[in-house]
Amino acid sequence: MAATTPKGPYKLVTVNTAPERAKRLIGRLVEALKDTYTIDYVANCETIEEVGPKVREHQPNVLFSASMWSAEEAAQIREIANKERPGIKTHAIPQGLQVERGPDAIVEHLMENVPKLLDTVEL
Repeated sequence: MAATTPKGPYKLVTVNTAPERAKRLIGRLVEALKDTYTIDYVANCETIEEVGPKVREHQPNVLFSASMWSAEEAAQIREIANKERPGIKTHAIPQGLQVERGPDAIVEHLMENVPKLLDTVEL
């Protein structure tokens, strides 16, 4: 069987007030998808104010906002990211998912949604 090269690398930034948790959960996602996608986790923004400067600095292909943000805040994060890097792909984890169902539910949610998102990224 011929080995296929993973797609990527995709540069990922997260927006999460708990950076250690973000790093752990993204680590699980990266590990789970590593045979198909190469994802470089380059930065986390702990506040919405950090989104513009970090996106400018790292020029990520993808940005995830965590489940602690409301739909309005997630929309604001997406808007800022798009302004700094037109065409960036963003994904907002549904508000409250971490609190209601825990970290495994977040990883599951990302596993279901991230491949579809990455397949739309132009590298």
